[in-house]
Amino acid sequence: MAISITKIKREKRIKRHRRIKATISGTRQTPRLSVFRSNKHIYAQLINDSKGIVLASASDKDIKTKGKKVDISKSVGELIAKKAKDLKINKTVFDRGGFQYHGRVKNLAEGAREAGLKF
Repeated sequence: MAISITKIKREKRIKRHRRIKATISGTRQTPRLSVFRSNKHIYAQLINDSKGIVLASASDKDIKTKGKKVDISKSVGELIAKKAKDLKINKTVFDRGGFQYHGRVKNLAEGAREAGLKF
């Protein structure tokens, strides 16, 4: 019985995410900025781990502009930073979700930083 490569990659990413999440935690003042990247879309959430609630979320589905996925990711970062500012949140803990800090994940983080969010 053959195991698919995509299943192995997904399991490895989930293991990395569990390791990362074991060391970081979000609170009301400094929530966790969690990133999920699929082949087509990218999502970001501000999570309060002490209560287990999502404070704000943003995705590329909220962005109406067209373009490259890396450029749209930067816009998603700016959007989540704007929503954080509306909630009076200036500092977060970045959770890359087991993904490599490269490409779309990196651009989302840079967009959030440029909009005034601190990690």
